[in-house]
Formats: sequence, C-alpha cells, structure tokens
Amino acid sequence: MKKLFYTICLSAIPFFPSAKAGVSVDGGPETDEAVFFSFDDRAIPWRNNLFVTPVRAEKHPKNPVLKRGPEGAPDHGHAILYGTVLKLDGKFRMWYLGMFETDLKAGQAPGWWRPMCYAESDDGVTWTKPELGLVEFKGNKKNNICLIKSEVPSLAKVNDFLSILHEPEDPDPNRRYKAVYIAHPEFKDVRGGRSKVGPDERRWGAFIAATSADGLSWKVVGDRPMNAGNERFEVSALYKFGNFYYAPGQLISPWMWRMDGSDVGRGTMTYRSSDFDNWSDSKAFGLARVGQLTSTPVKGQQGHMGAGMWNRGNVIVGLNGLWQDAPKKPEDGKYWNKGVRVDLGLVVSNNGIHFREPIPDHKVITRGEPGEWDDIALLQGHAFVNEGDKTMMWYSHWDTGGKLKTMEIGLATLRRDGFGFASRKIADSPAHFETAHFKSTAPAKVIVNVEGVSADAPLTVQLLDENAKPVEGAVAKVTESGTRVAVSLANPILAGKSYALRVELPDAGDVKIYSVYVTDE
Repeated sequence: MKKLFYTICLSAIPFFPSAKAGVSVDGGPETDEAVFFSFDDRAIPWRNNLFVTPVRAEKHPKNPVLKRGPEGAPDHGHAILYGTVLKLDGKFRMWYLGMFETDLKAGQAPGWWRPMCYAESDDGVTWTKPELGLVEFKGNKKNNICLIKSEVPSLAKVNDFLSILHEPEDPDPNRRYKAVYIAHPEFKDVRGGRSKVGPDERRWGAFIAATSADGLSWKVVGDRPMNAGNERFEVSALYKFGNFYYAPGQLISPWMWRMDGSDVGRGTMTYRSSDFDNWSDSKAFGLARVGQLTSTPVKGQQGHMGAGMWNRGNVIVGLNGLWQDAPKKPEDGKYWNKGVRVDLGLVVSNNGIHFREPIPDHKVITRGEPGEWDDIALLQGHAFVNEGDKTMMWYSHWDTGGKLKTMEIGLATLRRDGFGFASRKIADSPAHFETAHFKSTAPAKVIVNVEGVSADAPLTVQLLDENAKPVEGAVAKVTESGTRVAVSLANPILAGKSYALRVELPDAGDVKIYSVYVTDE
C-alpha cells in the first residue's frame, strides 16, 4: 500500500447516511450535543471574576474491577486497559490486552504478543469474559481472545495500545468497528522502505489499522504499517473529528523534537486519514506537557502514551500519562524505567489535533498510596461513559519494575462531566461568562450542569446574537441544581442562526458551574 499525502477532496471523504440535526461551535464539526466545559477556554473564552477548580476522581471500592485470569488463561500474566470501553445497546463492552506469561522476556511479552481480549458488563463494575471460540490458545478455543487476520501474520500480533471506534452509520457493515494498535514486526516481514529519521531499530514500531463487523473478528487494513518508517511510533488513540480520522501516538526523541529541533522526550504526534485506508506521511505535533516546552525543560517530566480520548463531538477531553522519571537509574541496570511514576492528568482539544492541559499537572486519577494495588504508575484507556449522574473512567496499573505486580483494571468516577467547575473568584463582585458562538441545523435547547443555585440565588442564562448582543426576551433563571437541568428560554434557539450564551452567577451563594450544553430538540 503506497503511502499517500493527499489533497482534501470530497471524493476522498467516506459517505455515511445523513445523521440527525447537529450543533457546531465556532464553525467546528456538527454534533447532536455540544458541550461547553468550565475548563475549556476556547469554548468559553469570555470570563469575568471566575476561576476553575479541578476535581479528582474517586476510585471504586471494589477495585480492581477486572482482574487477571487463572493460570493458563490468555490474561494470566496481566490484564491492562491499553484498550477501550464503550456502552452499546445497554451493555458495557471492554477490549483490553492480556498477557499469558507471568515473566517478561527482555522487557517484552512473549512473542511480542499481548492478545486482544474482550469482556462484558451490565454495570461497568462486574465483568465477564465470554468464551468467543475464535482463536486457538493452549490447545483449545475456550477463551476471550478476539481474532485478527492479516496477509502478514506479524501485523496481527497486538503488542501495545488498542483503540476501538464504533461507527454504526458506516454503509459497509464490515467496517462499522475500526481499531488501531501497536505491533512490532521485524523489518524483513514488511514490504516497503525505511525512514532515515532517527536511529535504526531492529523492529518496526508499527501503527496497524483493522476493521470488523462485530468488534470480535478483525481484518488488518493493507499489508504494511500505516506509519511512514522505522520511527518508534506507538499509536495510542483513534477518533473521527470532522472529515478526518486521527491516530495520535507516542513518539520519543530523537524521532520527536520541539519546534527549534531540540529533544522533547515523550510526546504525542498525530497521523490523519480521510478514508481509514490511506494515512498521511506527515504528522502534527499534538501534545507535550508544559514543563517539556519551557526554555529550560522540567527535568524528568514527560507525557506517557498520548492520551485516552473521549470524543464529545465539538471537543475532545482525555487523560494523559503524567510521567515523571525516577530520581536515579536502577543500580543493576535492569528495567531502566524502574522508579518511574505516572498519574493521569486532564487534556482538552477543540480541533482534534492540538491538545493542552487546562490545569497543568492536575491529577484526575492519582496512583494509590504505598501498598495499594495501583501505587506505582497508571495507564489510561479510551474508557469513558456517562451513566446517570456519574462519569465512569476505567484505568490500569503498571508495575514499572517489570514484575507485573497487580497489573489489572480499575474504575474511577466523577460527577457527570465534573472534571472541574467555575465559581466566583472575588466575593461580592459580579461574575459571568460568555460562550463561543454556535449554530444548530434545527431548533435547539440549553441544559446546564450546576450546583448551589436556588430560588433566592438563581443562575441567569441569556441568549446572545451574532454580535454578542442580548436577544430580547431570551433569558431564563435556573433555580434547580443538577447535572442535566433544562433552561427554559422564552425565545427558542432557531436553526441556522449564530448565537452565544451569557451565564451570570447570582449575587449570593456558592454556585459551581461544571458545564453547559446545547442540544437539538
């Protein structure tokens, strides 16, 4: 498959049947519901007397909720959420990576293979591992390994991060599930040339794409990796934003550098594709932590494995690995990363390409206290579900010492979309914000996620026109707290017109605004 760098044209964009009416923010992609998070200074650029308080997630008391299997199981060595959780048709579905041995070989899984495993749950807490009957393992098919077929067998061996995208509107039923993952084939296994960027590697850090009709039986796209050469690219996400599929992943210096050419360590670079078959041979610089980009970088600070992504239509939020080097290298020279510590921090993007930390170094999920199951380093997945009044997030533990200690899967929760809230900074002074402009292709309504309001201390929501002037009569008072409180504007949000929202805090009380939504009616 020849690598293509292409000019965008309508014929290159996959055609899906028309979706229902959508809302776009600042000319971005249409989505059935646009969300304006309190910490998103692009979606809420205009602020007066407000500050954001970030929130840390609570860990589930039954953690780890998905444990490794018994001896002989494909996930006996570990079960980690280098993977994805989706809720489809009322059921939680998890794709994760197993490992069948309890010892690493030269720091890697035996045969450079960590099987794509599958689990299901009714509540996201208690999981079952169904016998899929697809892959023979240790003499039988009674296991939960997903099948991956490829013209080049080594491309079908998942080694690291696994990202799943579900597109039920794809007209080809065999492509309604899409996946990207990391494989490490030897160069001799793969047709095609090699890049001259960076030092030679004996194995290709290969970005592999695959498609499936049911999420269980997969077929690799093409006969070679999607990335351009022998860089150590570790693809770690997949989403569609606007006209493009994006596949961000980790690159490490010397394959990745700052704008001035200097080393940056671990960061995120992103490939793109309009059709999921042909991927760009150039990359976008997606994410590095603030301390990596200062004139004198913060020693030992890096971002681990890109970010676990949650595509909300007009904005992407995610969890980034807040990597901190060990204070000193291990004396025995083994497991060079022993002593590395990783918590999970918040990132956000409004264009699907460039990510930032809205509150630098804030830890959404922090590693456990010494002696707890997740006390060394955490791994993020693409594993976010809004369920009732909660946001559920699944994550994993990583034993950086290479002993595979408690490398299993946990659950943490927040108030629904409650990554942070805006509140008044200076007491007894007016406080408000105004959103970016948006348009809807059909009449729309407003919903707020707010705490601390009452009849005596209401939140005021005012509709603004394309010139940020109040729309006469289009104002409402919100007197009820909750995660999904409808705003009763006297005048409707009309299709095709440009609007913004002005949200004013009451003069009294301790009101917390987590998010605002514009959704079609």
